[in-house]
Amino acid sequence: MSTGQLTRAQALAAASAVTDPELPMLTLADLGILRRVEVEDGTARVWITPTYSGCPALAEMRADVDRAVRAAGFDRVEVRTELSPPWTTDWITAEGRRKLAEHGISPPGSAPRRQAGPVPLILSPTRTVPRCPRCGAADTEELSRFGATSCKSLHRCRTCLEPFEHVKEI
Repeated sequence: MSTGQLTRAQALAAASAVTDPELPMLTLADLGILRRVEVEDGTARVWITPTYSGCPALAEMRADVDRAVRAAGFDRVEVRTELSPPWTTDWITAEGRRKLAEHGISPPGSAPRRQAGPVPLILSPTRTVPRCPRCGAADTEELSRFGATSCKSLHRCRTCLEPFEHVKEI
């Protein structure tokens, strides 16, 4: 198939199937990282927003999207990073939240709402107490603010005694 015949839907399908390098049960679309896809003059342009500006997986995500869209038949691919508006856990789809829980990771609650203007300095704890993804109990404790990746924290259920990770609300 010549590049001129390739469509936005094909590029979108390819980019949407790319999995997150740190949470491989989720696609970039599940996480809301995949922002948009355009095709113009045979070039596929894909915009992604990392979970935070210093995300160490960004280079891998960009390379994976490039490979997937090229494998779909596009010779020219541009993967662009879009930082505004910043990513929020509210962008995780219902399917993404289901997959997280299914894999023993507590999905985030609603992200904190911020008013326009300067970002306030909050010195008191703002952490949520997540439910156990295994047994559903609300009696959990935080073991470490940082899990395997900086966007997750490590917890333990006091009911079933199982450890689990929780995706932090951002």
